[in-house]
Formats: sequence, structure tokens, C-alpha cells
Amino acid sequence: MHLELIAIIVEEYDSAIEFFVETLGFDLIEDSPSLTNDGRPKRWVVVRPPAATTGILLAQADGDRQRCTIGEQVAGRVGFFLRVEDFSREYGRLVDAGVEFVIEPRTEPYGRVAVFLDIAGNRWDLLGPPEPAPV
Repeated sequence: MHLELIAIIVEEYDSAIEFFVETLGFDLIEDSPSLTNDGRPKRWVVVRPPAATTGILLAQADGDRQRCTIGEQVAGRVGFFLRVEDFSREYGRLVDAGVEFVIEPRTEPYGRVAVFLDIAGNRWDLLGPPEPAPV
């Protein structure tokens, strides 16, 4: 058993793809035409970090109820966690790409962490490895 996908509700497919693929560096796994449960056209868009097995389904909001949840899927908490090997490099790359960090980098027992917003306004932890213990 494994977690295959999580969904993030977004305003629009193409800008979300651009953010996750061009800005964050995720792979575009699938972008296929599909239908809603009641037969209207939509797209099935999946992105995921390189070499990851769990992907993100970018789901364009359909109706007022879903539009109200854009950026609030986890009620303002950090709900997504992106682990990287080189925190300083990735943090700098994302800052240069214009990603909005709402909490500056800090060191925690589990590693370096900074909080950023995705294109929908959801909070993500950028996580790096723990710093080596002093000798």
C-alpha cells in the first residue's frame, strides 16, 4: 500500500503547472483531457517531485464551494512538506524564482525549515537535512 496522489485545488491549470514544474522543479507526469462526474470537460493533471512516487493532482476549482478552499485546504496550517538534500541551494533557487516565503529559514532538530506559499496560497515546509552535530 502507498499514497499515490493528493489533490490541491487551484484556480487554473496552466499557471499551476508552470509554478510546480518551472518554479519548484517538479515533473509533469500527466496532463490529459477528462470529464467531471456530470460529464463536463476538465483535465487530469499530475505533477510530482523528481524520483518521488507520490504525486499531486492539480484540480481546478469547480464551483463556489471549491473556489472558497483555494489556499485554505488545511485551514492556514502547513499542509505540505517538500524535503530537499541541499537546503541552502534550493532555498536560494526558490527565492530567486520569486517564491514567497512567509517564515524565514530556521534550524530545528529535524533539519532546516522555511515556510513558503504555493500558487494557490497553501503553506509548505521546505525541509533540509539536520545540521551535523558539533564535534
